[in-house]
Amino acid sequence: MKSMEEMLAAAQQAAETIQKQMGEAQAKLDTLEVEGTSGGGLVKVRATARGRILGVTIDESLMKPEERQMLEDLVTAAFNDARDKADRVSATEMQKMQGGLGLPPGLNLPGFG
Repeated sequence: MKSMEEMLAAAQQAAETIQKQMGEAQAKLDTLEVEGTSGGGLVKVRATARGRILGVTIDESLMKPEERQMLEDLVTAAFNDARDKADRVSATEMQKMQGGLGLPPGLNLPGFG
């Protein structure tokens, strides 16, 4: 039978392993790209799976002063589309990592979505 000290040391090591893997997962999310679009592709927003915006592309056909409100709406929609995709990719990656740790499904740990 293991002593309390041995069990605490094993728990501490497991916590450190999880923390390291969380850091690696977060770094990976910053390398995965998603692209949100709106207006049938007239506006595109590239972002990381962590939600960091990498760039915005706007078709020049929208560059008219009288189209300003529509352009603003399309940019907003593209940002939201990119955010939704980033959230989905992030959740999928975190579930993969959680499964790889052998944790039971449904166990909600901070940072696992």
